[in-house]
Amino acid sequence: MMGSSNNQVSAGLRPVGNASVDAKMFAMAFDASPTPMVVTDPRLADNPIVWVNDAFLTLTGYARADLQGRNCRLLQGPDSDPRTIDAIRDALRRQAPVEVELCNYRKDGSSFWNAMTISPVRNDSGELVYYYAAQADMTEKHALELALQETNDELERQVHEQTADLRAALEEKTALLHEVDHRVKNNLQVISSLVLLKARRTPQGEARDALQGMAERIGALSMVHRMLYSAGDVTRFNLEEFADDFMSDLTAGIDPARTAVTAEVDPISLPAAIAAPLALMLHELATNAVRHAFPNDREGRVSISARRCETGLRLQIEDDGIGRNAAAPNPAGFGCSLVEMVVKQLRGVITWHEPGSGTRVEIVIPLQSESPRPATSAPREATLGQAG
Repeated sequence: MMGSSNNQVSAGLRPVGNASVDAKMFAMAFDASPTPMVVTDPRLADNPIVWVNDAFLTLTGYARADLQGRNCRLLQGPDSDPRTIDAIRDALRRQAPVEVELCNYRKDGSSFWNAMTISPVRNDSGELVYYYAAQADMTEKHALELALQETNDELERQVHEQTADLRAALEEKTALLHEVDHRVKNNLQVISSLVLLKARRTPQGEARDALQGMAERIGALSMVHRMLYSAGDVTRFNLEEFADDFMSDLTAGIDPARTAVTAEVDPISLPAAIAAPLALMLHELATNAVRHAFPNDREGRVSISARRCETGLRLQIEDDGIGRNAAAPNPAGFGCSLVEMVVKQLRGVITWHEPGSGTRVEIVIPLQSESPRPATSAPREATLGQAG
């Protein structure tokens, strides 16, 4: 059959249009093609090979006599993918074309990747007479893909190791910074306690007031390090959480029936470096408002807000008290000077307003464009007191 297969195949080939080309020339052209080709006859038992070209023999290492009457499955072996084989069988069952890549084996047992396009060939009556398959050796491509995959796996392994090392170093640095914040917090608390103890043993007057004020400022700084110690990210802090801690400390000694303190703070992520000056500034302004805006048991309200703005962070502390001009002068006080110094340090702008009753302070602090990072939660209002 193999000896006469060229005639069998060429008998089914016909010229196109008016061209009068001998069908044997097509068979000769296919036989001389560098592309491996094979033809099988589904009309015979087990769809055997009836024609191959020399390129196919070179690719597989078989001789024509080895292939006579054999099915193409003789090229399959242990690593031939069953799913791909099933796809070929399904296409043959449906008499449909199919393109696949399959691990095949040469006569000497060596494997190669075979990219094949299998097409049904029909006669003028539409009857299926042959299957034609053009093939290509894709072994080098698969070897390159495997090498690339191995290289990629190795790179991923190295990246994973380096990432693990960096993560370990970062965790060590974070733990160290947390420990620093913890120790600074403890030291500040001790210092604050010592200053308060000295204040209690100092006669009433400017010196005692100054010591108590200093102890409170040290306490505000201690609160900052307490918050940073408990935060997950040592380089940043959440302004809303910061405000919660600050408000808890601020209102600890306030009568809620006389003075109401509210805060509306956006959940903005800020650099840890500005936590301390921000705490000092808020402590000074809010404490002064609570203590000095409502003399003689006067009732009132203090509101604190912190919002993002085009230029950075906008802070506002407002009260409906007697106003700065009506307050008793305090020659020993330096709260306003401290606030203005901190604002200048943060490259901000402070504006004092006297709306007729009370005082409103507006502070704008510039932030780098990448610094503010809103948290996922929405702003909230924390009401910590009700005016009677």
